[in-house]
Amino acid sequence: MRNEIPVLIVDDEEEMLGSEALALQINGHTNVITCSDSRKALEILREHPFCVAVLDITMPNMDGMELLARITEQHPDVTAIMMTGLNDVDTAVRCLKNGAFDYLLKPVDQNRFVTSIGRALDHKAAHAESLRLARGVLEDTLARPECFRSIVTRERKLLNIFKYIEAVAPTGLPVLLTGETGVGKELFANSVHQASGRTGEFVCVNSAGIDDAMFSDSLFGHASGAYTGAQKDRKGLIDRARNGTLFLDEIGDMKPESQVKLLRLLQEGTYYRLGQETEERTNTRIVAATNRSLDELQADPRFRKDLFYRLKAHHVHIPPLRERMDDVPLLTDRFLAQCAQEQNKAKPTAPPELEILLSNYPFPGNVRELRGMVYDAVSRHQGGVLSCSSFKTAIGGKHSGNLSAPKPPSRPGGLAFPFPLPSIKDAESALILEALKRTGGNKTLAAEMIGMARQTFRTKVKEMGVVPANASTEAEAQD
Repeated sequence: MRNEIPVLIVDDEEEMLGSEALALQINGHTNVITCSDSRKALEILREHPFCVAVLDITMPNMDGMELLARITEQHPDVTAIMMTGLNDVDTAVRCLKNGAFDYLLKPVDQNRFVTSIGRALDHKAAHAESLRLARGVLEDTLARPECFRSIVTRERKLLNIFKYIEAVAPTGLPVLLTGETGVGKELFANSVHQASGRTGEFVCVNSAGIDDAMFSDSLFGHASGAYTGAQKDRKGLIDRARNGTLFLDEIGDMKPESQVKLLRLLQEGTYYRLGQETEERTNTRIVAATNRSLDELQADPRFRKDLFYRLKAHHVHIPPLRERMDDVPLLTDRFLAQCAQEQNKAKPTAPPELEILLSNYPFPGNVRELRGMVYDAVSRHQGGVLSCSSFKTAIGGKHSGNLSAPKPPSRPGGLAFPFPLPSIKDAESALILEALKRTGGNKTLAAEMIGMARQTFRTKVKEMGVVPANASTEAEAQD
């Protein structure tokens, strides 16, 4: 908001107008409009949208109090700050009661003046965000669904995340994305950029394991002669992301020295190129991501607490794939189409048992792991129906005895048993029924899931008198 919507200063003293506007511009508020005639202020307000208006109280023709009343009535979205050379408590109270945000005494200290403007802008941003969040809660649809087209889902919890992103994206405040490795944090970061409406680029930087010199050079650039080999000026990625979004991945692994420079960038919007003494300004939006939990990141003594709180102005946690298994068939189909197109192949037909197989695997590598499985299978595919063999090998193979997760501990305490203990026959029957339930009645996959020979499994199912619900389907025909 500091540059997009202008600040209006109304004061009959030309010299005061100039110094006040200069103070704001030096501190990054470059969109400032001044007016020395209070009668023209309302006309200016009608012609342009403003976020903050600074009004001198003692002015000829129309004093600041009258102008405040008209602004409050005609332009309620404009935040007013009053200034006067009279140290009068009653006037100050009257200004605040009539809707002024702050009251400043002339001669105004520049730091106090700039701080008051900054607080007013933050107040406006918070109010606008609250309205957007309220609309997001009440409305059940997305205003700009195209911003999220790269994310495949049918899950309600992700729709709620999309609505939250739509609400906070225009604010310009940092966004912290958390989630396990492979959940697609970069896709969500790009959605923040798309929903923000920013005209600049979306630029990615991986912060993991990069020393401070390389990080600073890559991010901020350098001046000619900054170090041996720096023969000419070079702009950094922060310049490339001007008016856009800078995505910092693996922020939890950033070196302490780099954290200090990033904190300054977030607090002041300023940075220094290596070997350059003049300060640079930027309006780049920062989106950061980490695979560590908030509690873990906050407890880490190597990660600055002030940086942590700056980064999490808005927080989005992306759930792992195992918590949204309904998306697995959609993602599988998307990856089948993408890989086939990239390899100039016809999109292969997935066998019915593939969905059952994948639905019983927790995907510790999340969406990235599923994509890798699909791409490997399509690369091997020669025609006809897609084979499940490469998926079974990736998950654990036919002879692993477990298609659904890392194996449970072999010690007795690794499993929970009811009291009294069931008989061997009852426990075996319960295990067989659960396997059939998880595989939708597919006896071949159910037998592999519990590590039992297929013929033995079929015999026991027959003895139990169990008829799978889809015994006549193609899945059962695979037996």
